Amino acid sequence: MKIDASDVRRAVAAAMLTASALDLAVDDAVVLHNSNKLAVRLLPCDVFARIAHAGREVARFEVRLAHQLAGAESPVAALEPRVAARAYEQDGFVITLWTYYESAPSGEVSSDDYARALERLHAGMRTLDVACPHFTDRVEEAEQVVASSDDRLLGDLDRELLSTTLRDLRGAIVDRSTVEQLLHGEPHAGNVLRTRTGLRFIDLETCCRGPVEFDLAHVPEQVSERYSGVDQQLLDACRCLVLAMVAAWRFEPGDQFPNRRRAGRELLRALREGPPWPALDVVTRRAEAGGAR
Repeated sequence: MKIDASDVRRAVAAAMLTASALDLAVDDAVVLHNSNKLAVRLLPCDVFARIAHAGREVARFEVRLAHQLAGAESPVAALEPRVAARAYEQDGFVITLWTYYESAPSGEVSSDDYARALERLHAGMRTLDVACPHFTDRVEEAEQVVASSDDRLLGDLDRELLSTTLRDLRGAIVDRSTVEQLLHGEPHAGNVLRTRTGLRFIDLETCCRGPVEFDLAHVPEQVSERYSGVDQQLLDACRCLVLAMVAAWRFEPGDQFPNRRRAGRELLRALREGPPWPALDVVTRRAEAGGAR
């Protein structure tokens, strides 16, 4: 959940106090963004702090997973090496400390690099034995959002479309009895850092178990085309499922996504138009352009 504007100053102060107590030099902080967590660059120690309200055990899960994946040489953002790999609590907030990466020179991320980085991430994840949700748990959360959404935001026909799509595809994908493994959960471009040392994935709190095609349903088509051994029929089903899941989040009360209603409408339109299912980034660009084609 996004930190309220009234709490941002207190959250930043908590991160600065935590870092100072760990003997990191801190006399300034720059807020980078405030989405599901508050992201802050602490200076001059140059540490990336992620801050959320306390009580979210997912922060501890994310730290443990990042630590293990780094040991497997996976392309993930690294925890701050000068302090213990853990979540810290201060003034009602939970704070995790990460390496700050300077962005690579401007330019497009190549589809080949993106696909190879995701393959490396999945390979590292296959070496871990980590308790985490199943992708169907996340689908069920989306179903609950749809069932409880405000009638003023989501009409009966659209609610039925989302409910049916989520339910039917969840069952159809499980019935395929395909190989499953630990996944990122949302490896879209917004969760990929383009650093001087290569691509690195962030936001591991969405990790779940399922077929790799569920992860591939979040990336551009040019990337999934370059990923080895893809089950195209399964990928198509996962693409439709992901469109429905993301649409559900856009109608969740308190969702902070920019222009969320426009995005929700564009996702619903893609579902109504039927296959071939577009990649998520295609629908996102349509929404950003006001739905124009």
